[in-house]
Amino acid sequence: MKVVITGGTGFIGRRLAQRLLQRGALAGPDGRETGIDELVLFDNAPAQPPIPPNNRLKIVTGDIADRDTVRRLIDASTGTVFHLAAVVSGQAEADTDIGYRVNLDGTRAVLEACRALGTRPRLVFASSLAVYGGDMPPAISDETPLTPQTSYGAQKAIGELLINDYSRKGFIDGRCLRLPTIVVRPGRPNRAASTWVSSLFREPLSGVEVVCPVSRESVMACLSPRRLVAAMERVHDLPGERFGYSRTVLLPGISATVAEMVEALRRAGGEAAVKRIRWQPDAVIQKIVDGWPRAIVAKRAEGLGIHADADIDEIVRAFIEDDLSAQKALVAAG
Repeated sequence: MKVVITGGTGFIGRRLAQRLLQRGALAGPDGRETGIDELVLFDNAPAQPPIPPNNRLKIVTGDIADRDTVRRLIDASTGTVFHLAAVVSGQAEADTDIGYRVNLDGTRAVLEACRALGTRPRLVFASSLAVYGGDMPPAISDETPLTPQTSYGAQKAIGELLINDYSRKGFIDGRCLRLPTIVVRPGRPNRAASTWVSSLFREPLSGVEVVCPVSRESVMACLSPRRLVAAMERVHDLPGERFGYSRTVLLPGISATVAEMVEALRRAGGEAAVKRIRWQPDAVIQKIVDGWPRAIVAKRAEGLGIHADADIDEIVRAFIEDDLSAQKALVAAG
């Protein structure tokens, strides 16, 4: 069976690919465990840093919104697609056209390619807490209505509805995951409005100064990459009947203030790490962050066997164990 990961050379795609290669098999469209013969990572640019070769791994570069390209990518041997490709929140808000081209047209291209197979492949879609906004309750839950206040949030909400409809019609067997902020993201800062959260840990622990653009009282709902990959595996393997009328699962996450994050950094890296933070308020970023959910009650996910990290220290430990050595090497290489 062929498995496709769009956005596959990004940090989540790479981590998911590593896990799938270790596992060697996934539930196929018929629900039976099927060996992964080919794992294709599709992205808009070559992998940096390069991904170690594997005889089952193939990397393809192209445009996610080009339907012919995507149709060739998702062919008759494809049993599963993990659709992670997206323009991040800050860029989607700043450039309306590219946001809708990648995040909406790209999703439509993936869905139509899956539909054309006629085999009802499984599809896992990465959505976001950005589907919420405006006046929200203290903690969002499975019942909280979608009120996106950014183009990115609107694009993700549309993607969820499309996947629900394509699943209802039997074109795909889809699942959507609403992701909280994933921390700690290795690599370099990107244009996501939440990029500062990972930077707050990543740079100081790597010996680099960092700017924090928000106040110490700001609150984020966070989940580690480890827990995210486990959630993707879990929802993929569950039978479609477990999801009922809604194919979307709100993922759990722990809430932490920036002040609590700084204390976790202090416990992991000492006073020297904390001294690498420079506090430089940014009113635009602060406003965006203030509009995000502060807490999550994800009873449906927990009922499906998906759990959050125990605390912020667990998230930091995971980064140190999984990524810090490579991050330091990236810094040293300039």
